[in-house]
Amino acid sequence: MRAPIGDFDHATPAPDSLDELTRPVADAVRHWRGSVPADRIVYVDTEPEWADTAVFLEHYGKDLLDRSANCVVVAGKRGGETTLAACLVLSATRVDVNGAVRRQLGARKASFAPMDTATGETGMEYGGITPIGLPSDWPLLVDSAVVDLPYVLVGSGRRRGKLLVPGKVFAELPNAAVLEGLGV
Repeated sequence: MRAPIGDFDHATPAPDSLDELTRPVADAVRHWRGSVPADRIVYVDTEPEWADTAVFLEHYGKDLLDRSANCVVVAGKRGGETTLAACLVLSATRVDVNGAVRRQLGARKASFAPMDTATGETGMEYGGITPIGLPSDWPLLVDSAVVDLPYVLVGSGRRRGKLLVPGKVFAELPNAAVLEGLGV
């Protein structure tokens, strides 16, 4: 199969690649209920040492910058309570943690969650966290620019491999809120 974006040697529908995904991501694909069929989500095999955005683009093509997104875990705090959430923004932007995220979560303070919290709570590897398969009670904040893309390159749950996902899928994920200006 040819990948819908990028130039990858190995691309397969995600339902045919469940063994390559972490358990939460594989379970989400296995039990998929979105308006876009699960087989339109594509798994591409990539080198784990090239997972970070800048290095990834050097090896797989700078043209993917405008078609890739980063998923980061944030912690919003208010009155001794902490809310974990995920944010998905285009790779060329950064998450507006102290503005859009803080307001959306109703938090007095928001910051990036520690790596061990992010990986421990998601069951995913650092550098591969993806919105597909997140804990079902987490808010998912998605920049509107991501949803507008025909396909978006995101993590697969592991540092090895990526998912190519139709942008509109992210608006349909559990607890998703599409926000203008989440990525700045």
